[in-house]
Amino acid sequence: MLHDAVSASDRVVLAHGFTQTARSWSIFEDLLRERLPGVDTTAVDMPGHGDAPPPPDANLWASAHRLVDAGGTATYIGYSMGGRVALHAALAAPERVLALVLIGATAGIDDEHERRERRTADERLADHIEDVGVATFLDEWLANPLFAGLTEATAMRADRLRNTSAGLAASLRATGTGTQTPLWDRLGEIQVPVLILAGEHDAKFTALGERIAGALDDSTLEVVADAGHSVHLEQPEATADAIVRWWTVDRR
Repeated sequence: MLHDAVSASDRVVLAHGFTQTARSWSIFEDLLRERLPGVDTTAVDMPGHGDAPPPPDANLWASAHRLVDAGGTATYIGYSMGGRVALHAALAAPERVLALVLIGATAGIDDEHERRERRTADERLADHIEDVGVATFLDEWLANPLFAGLTEATAMRADRLRNTSAGLAASLRATGTGTQTPLWDRLGEIQVPVLILAGEHDAKFTALGERIAGALDDSTLEVVADAGHSVHLEQPEATADAIVRWWTVDRR
C-alpha cells in the first residue's frame, strides 16, 4: 500500500474492461508493483461490475468522474471499456490525471450511421444478457475472436461470474461505444504523457492506437508481440515492462 512518502505521481489507478472486475488486474498489478517499488496501485470496480452497482447516470462522463473520485490524483491505466472511461477522465478532470495508459481503447466511432448501428446492437446484446444470464453470456463473450489469445486461466471466468446480468446490461447500455460521443476532435486537449498499448494480433485496435497517438502532443505507441486484445492478460510481463520503460524514460 501507499506509504506517506509516496506522492500522487507514484500512484496508479487501474480501470478494467467490460465483464471484468477490479480483481482482473491482480496478476498484472503484482508484476507492476515488483517493477516499480514504492508505487501504490488501486484497481477500481467500474459501474455495474464487481461490487459497484450501476448508478442511474452511469454514462461515460459520470463513470469518469466516479473513477477519479475513487482514484484521486494519479496515473490512470485503462483497458478497453476502462480505457474509454480513463480517456474521458483525462478530459473531464485533467488536474487529477497525471498520465494515461490506454490498452486496446478507442476514442469512439466517427460515422453517425455506424454509431447508431452499434448502439442498436449493444441494446440487443444487453437484452440478451438479461435473457440468458451471466454464465451463458460469458461463454459466448469469451468465444469472441477478440479474446482468442486468452487461456482458461487468463480469462479469469470465475471472477467475471461475480457480475450480474443486470449490471452488465446497464453498463453496456450506458457506456458502450454505440453511446459514446466521439472524442477524436478533443484529443489535442490532453497535455499529459500517454502510453498506448495494443496487441500485435489486434489489427483493429493497433490502427486505432496509431490514430490516437497521432492526435496527441505527448504520446508513445507500443505494439506488444504475440498478443491480441487483452495484452495485460495474454502477455503480462511484456506489458508491465513496456509500462515501466515509459514510466522511467518517456514519461519523465
